[in-house]
Amino acid sequence: MSTSSSPTSARMPANRPRRSPLLLTLVSVAILLIAFIAFTQVYTEVLWFRQIDAANVFRTMWLTRGLTFLGGFILMAVPVWLSLHLAYRHRPVYAPTTPRQENLDRYREAIEPLRRVATIAIPAVMGVLAGITASAHWNTILEWINSTSFGSKDPQFGLDKSFFVFVLPGLRLIGNQLGMALLLALIAALVAHYLFGGIRPGEQKGVILTKAAQWQLGITVAVLVIVQAGRLWLSRYDRMTAAGGIVPGVTYVDDHAALPAMAIVAIAAVLVALLFVYTAWKGNWRISIIATLTLIVLGGVSIIAYPALLQQFQVNPSQQSKESDYIQHNIDATRDAFDFDDIEVTPYSPSTTGKKGDLRKDAETAASIRLLDPNLVSDTFRQLQQVRPYYSFPQKLDVDRYNIDGDMRDTVISVRELAPSSVNNQSWFNRAIVYTHGFGVVAANGNQRNPDGEPLFMESDIPPKGEFPDYEPRVYFGESSPDYSIVGAPKGATPRELDYPSDEKSGSGQVNSTFSGDGGPSVGNVFNRLAYALKFQDEQILLSDALNEESQILYDRHPRERVEKLAPFLKVDGDPYPAVVDGKIKWILDGYTTAEDYPYSTPQPLQQATEDSTTASAPNSVATLPDDEVNYIRNSVKITVDAYDGSVDMYQWDKDDPVLKTWMKVFPGLIKSSSEMSGDLMSHVRYPEDMFKVQRDLLTKYHVTSASEFYSGQDFWTLPTDPTTKASSGLTQPPFYMTLQMPGQQSPSFSLTSSYIPARSSEGQSRNNLTGFLSADADAGSKKGETAEGYGKLRLLQLPRNTTVPGPGQAQNNFNTAPDVQRSLNLLRQGESEVENGNLLTLPIGGGLLYVQPVYVRSAGETSYPLLQHVLVAFGEDIGFAPTLDEALDQVFGGDSGASAGDAGTEDSGDGESGSTSGGEDADSKSGSPDKALNDALQEAKKAMEDSDAALKDGDFAEYGKAQDRLKKALEDAVAADPSLAKDAAGRESSAPASEPADEGGDSGN
Repeated sequence: MSTSSSPTSARMPANRPRRSPLLLTLVSVAILLIAFIAFTQVYTEVLWFRQIDAANVFRTMWLTRGLTFLGGFILMAVPVWLSLHLAYRHRPVYAPTTPRQENLDRYREAIEPLRRVATIAIPAVMGVLAGITASAHWNTILEWINSTSFGSKDPQFGLDKSFFVFVLPGLRLIGNQLGMALLLALIAALVAHYLFGGIRPGEQKGVILTKAAQWQLGITVAVLVIVQAGRLWLSRYDRMTAAGGIVPGVTYVDDHAALPAMAIVAIAAVLVALLFVYTAWKGNWRISIIATLTLIVLGGVSIIAYPALLQQFQVNPSQQSKESDYIQHNIDATRDAFDFDDIEVTPYSPSTTGKKGDLRKDAETAASIRLLDPNLVSDTFRQLQQVRPYYSFPQKLDVDRYNIDGDMRDTVISVRELAPSSVNNQSWFNRAIVYTHGFGVVAANGNQRNPDGEPLFMESDIPPKGEFPDYEPRVYFGESSPDYSIVGAPKGATPRELDYPSDEKSGSGQVNSTFSGDGGPSVGNVFNRLAYALKFQDEQILLSDALNEESQILYDRHPRERVEKLAPFLKVDGDPYPAVVDGKIKWILDGYTTAEDYPYSTPQPLQQATEDSTTASAPNSVATLPDDEVNYIRNSVKITVDAYDGSVDMYQWDKDDPVLKTWMKVFPGLIKSSSEMSGDLMSHVRYPEDMFKVQRDLLTKYHVTSASEFYSGQDFWTLPTDPTTKASSGLTQPPFYMTLQMPGQQSPSFSLTSSYIPARSSEGQSRNNLTGFLSADADAGSKKGETAEGYGKLRLLQLPRNTTVPGPGQAQNNFNTAPDVQRSLNLLRQGESEVENGNLLTLPIGGGLLYVQPVYVRSAGETSYPLLQHVLVAFGEDIGFAPTLDEALDQVFGGDSGASAGDAGTEDSGDGESGSTSGGEDADSKSGSPDKALNDALQEAKKAMEDSDAALKDGDFAEYGKAQDRLKKALEDAVAADPSLAKDAAGRESSAPASEPADEGGDSGN
């Protein structure tokens, strides 16, 4: 008797594996965990933008990204999917009649189980990739939608320049995406029709297409050709910024050959597309293929070959005359795009011989000459004002100006920031809860020093004291702040954040405080704590009992990075600088709007243009702009970041910039009017350094405004390398902020300056004489919301081509080779002390060009710091070298310069006595100042060396012996005045003049 199984059991395979419930659970949990982590990243971003009242910025950015992703996805996925779907739907159904067809049928059967998945997966993957590419250009779409007219037209097509800057990039993006989508759709159709039998080899020769395949391929090719015709038509406008010609933009050959040819070929392509439609109807591919090949040949001949022949045989023999108009278009466009078209150029024939009283008319400039080098005195600030090792100063300090009792002073300033890595106990509680902020600013007069060579501080110490009005000293947002800190507590709670160390004998030895601002998202609830624990991968944020319902988490604290995140359409200057404004410490930054498609303008690589010796030596303090190439830039926005609560304020600085106006449409309310800027803030606004670097780099060529002179290139310049760095580095000398009065200027103003030397010849040779001097008026005034009339004015002094005025490199070489200077410097180097040259400033005063360089001496030892000991001055070939700038100026201007420098009188002793030391008297007791005694001893040593040389030359050995005795005595006096110049008998270095490093158990050198 037989039994039959049920239908259900018959359908169930006997050995089918059962899925493990545990495995399914683990996979589900893993997917949920990954999704939650991704969610927390977005959620914490939402909290950050909400906290700074910019939720609309986040919403607009991500909504646009989502829509452009969706648009790119659809534009790519739909044509590819439709191509595969139609090929399968209209596949032929027939019985195979040949062995080849039978083999192909077996292959089709093998891939049939994967067909449905492939039809969805292939378009989806391609769509995702296209969507990601499109979403990266979300800003391009927003600029297109919100474009603002420039109010001026290009000289070639007569279109408003906004078409090239805003509209053309969007059209180009869509054309590229659509062209790629149609090409992939065509490939998909060919493959699918072959697999499904719509395309098959003929019995004897050729290829057989079904009617469906014929229509699909014909129409797809026709649309693809039309799209390519449109892209070719748009590429005519791309020639307005194309490189490769004598200048960027349309050239003679483009105008007379390439542009007309591109228009003709684009129209011809449309006719070819119509032939493919005819082919889809009639099935005659021969005529379409011949037309396509003809189109390709036509394009190659008319767009490539003919312009090349025209260039070789008609343009090159008469290039200057043929290209003159186009070179002029490039000159005018570049000067306008980089905002130096109204530069004031003044021919300047400088005197090379200083006469008595020559600086009388420049007395105010001479008194303001900055002696402190912000690149060198960081160690001095650190040793004298660090207070504890967990505070720090940047590698490069900043130059600003302050009105003290009605006197505007150039100032070297820095924030005393927290150095998280220097905290002794690196527990999580210390890093996140206790050590949360820096404290106060330190500022020194730029044109003065103490008799011992230390800066003359105008604001210093903890708590802050000096000449600044009272301000909030706590610095929670800065250039070296921790990744995150958790601050805030309920009212009445015991403060836990370290404010500053205290010398009080009772108590903990420190003063604590509690953050009371609104500086970061709340972490007062468990969910937010969990989200930030995942964001920072730190479980202590979730588990620690140090958090409370009032806790806030501060992050994204670097001023530049904070602004870049809030306003991604801006490029931010690489050197934020602090200022005490309206009772607060504010970081001031400059924001730039840029474009890449300004017609006829020369593109400028921003990173290369903004790189110099400062960005190389202090990369943590001064950054270059991004590695982008732009051909339009404006300093459109002035920005402040509050050092206490991180609040960001952005002000519209350039009211005429169409790019900024466009983005103000995109993000309404994000940028305020400059009329809201206080007078105190205005007084600290300065001309931006990176903008100036870009402009000065272009001005090496574009100071030439005549097309014929530009073509010859014989008057091109270059920027001098920094003579204070190693010669092999080749790094450009940075621009310098200083107060000066340019020739023709009514009064001195805070300015940003740079100099030029001739460009290298074709043989690589270059003269280092000065050819030009550029300054930008950097003083914005001090009236609320009102910019000073002269602010931003560029002035260029153009020296005669046969000038003999030394450039910076020659001036430094003259300093280095002057025998008297070197003798004195060699004495300063005794005992392993180092001589460090400060920044070499160039000033057009006294009817000539004055070079000023401070000379610092650093003793041996880890705790040493540079002290300003002498000043070098050059006017023409005359060199002055003295303990003070005032003395050095008198040396090169006939004994009396006619002006008093800011350090006049610094060399005087405390009791008014001066003069050289003599006999066996102690230098300090005689002069009242170790610095004065050292200087006197060095001068006596110098005189003794000169007398020794003279006696040897005359063969008078008796006088030679006396001079040597005097030299020995002078050296002993120098060592007595500054013990760091010698070593003790055991070979150990004598104690340096600096204080020992501060630690948490004691004070620093305050």
